[in-house]
Amino acid sequence: AAPAKKTPAKKAAPAKKAPVKKAAPAKKTPAKKAAPAKKAAEPKAAPAKPVRKVPAPKPIPPLPEISPYAADEKFIAKIVEIIEEEKRGFAAQQAELLAEAQEIVADDNGPREVQFDDESGEGANSAVERDKDLTMANQLLDEIEKLDEALARIKAKKFGMCEKCHKKIPKERLEAIPFATLHVECAKPSFSTW
Repeated sequence: AAPAKKTPAKKAAPAKKAPVKKAAPAKKTPAKKAAPAKKAAEPKAAPAKPVRKVPAPKPIPPLPEISPYAADEKFIAKIVEIIEEEKRGFAAQQAELLAEAQEIVADDNGPREVQFDDESGEGANSAVERDKDLTMANQLLDEIEKLDEALARIKAKKFGMCEKCHKKIPKERLEAIPFATLHVECAKPSFSTW
C-alpha cells in the first residue's frame, strides 16, 4: 500500500478584529440638588399658661387664753339666754317628732286587712313617715349638742374665737348662730383647691 500523502494543513486565517467603536462620552446632566430633608414635625408646645401665684398663708395669731368676750358680761348673758331658748325649742320639736314616730309604730301594730289593689301600700308610707320623723329628731339632737358645747365654751372662757384663724367671731354672727366656731371668712368654702 502506498503511503498516504501528507497534505499540509491549511493554516487558519487569522481572525479579523472588528473595529471597536468607542462609546460616546456620557452626557453630563446637571445633577439635581437633593431637597433638604424635611425635619419631622415637632409637636408645638402648648402656650404656657400664666401661673397663678398662690399667696402665702397668713401667719395664724396664737390662740388667746381667754375669749375677747369673757369680760363682756352683758353680751355673754344675752348669748346664754339665746342658747337656752333655742335648746327648749329644739327639745320640744324633738319630743313631738319622737311621739309622732311612736304613734305611727303603734298604729302599724294593730290588726290589718291585706289588700291587693292599687290603694295598698299604706304600711310603706307609714314606715317612710316614721323614718323621716326619727331623722329629723336626730338632727335636732345634734343641734342641742352643739348648743351644749357652746355653753361649755362660755364656761371655759373660750367662746367667740374662730377655731381656724383665732380671730374673734363678730357678735352679729354669734347672736344668729350661737354655736358658731368659725369666723365668717373661715366658714366660706375654698374653691382654690378645685
